[in-house]
Amino acid sequence: MRDPDQTRRFTAKLFQVSFWLLLLGALAVYFGGFLDRRDNPNRHLLQYVQHDGPAEVILHRNRSGHYIAPGQINGHDVIFLLDTGATTISVPERIANQAGLVAGRANRVTTASGVVEVYQTELQSVQLGNIQMQQVQAHINPHMPSDIVLLGMSFMKNLEMTQRDGILTLRIP
Repeated sequence: MRDPDQTRRFTAKLFQVSFWLLLLGALAVYFGGFLDRRDNPNRHLLQYVQHDGPAEVILHRNRSGHYIAPGQINGHDVIFLLDTGATTISVPERIANQAGLVAGRANRVTTASGVVEVYQTELQSVQLGNIQMQQVQAHINPHMPSDIVLLGMSFMKNLEMTQRDGILTLRIP
């Protein structure tokens, strides 16, 4: 016959462990969302695309001072980091392969990491919120360690840009 105190202690211990596991899980979900909101305040940009709306995008600066936003290259979802210091859009090789981009002529370019070899390509379409452009020059960079695409001036040169109080507004003039 089982000892009732032992069964009670086992049940109490089981409830204790379950409580702490559920609490840790809830905290992980909450703080994971908190970090995502802090680091990418524009993460829902593609959900609010209005095809008949104005060709305008409003971006909020993240905690690091950067403008990061979801977008698309040839219909493939990507994360853009707006970089006015980049001459063209710079696509990491892994993302280029996923999007089916074709590597063209090799070029050497100067980056923050030094001189690297990249490959020219043309993007059929680039979309950032309500702004979409066709036949945009870019390069595939096999030396980029992250999956973030640098959205350079080959896209932004055709836009009117206004920055004020941590908000960047882009629009087609």
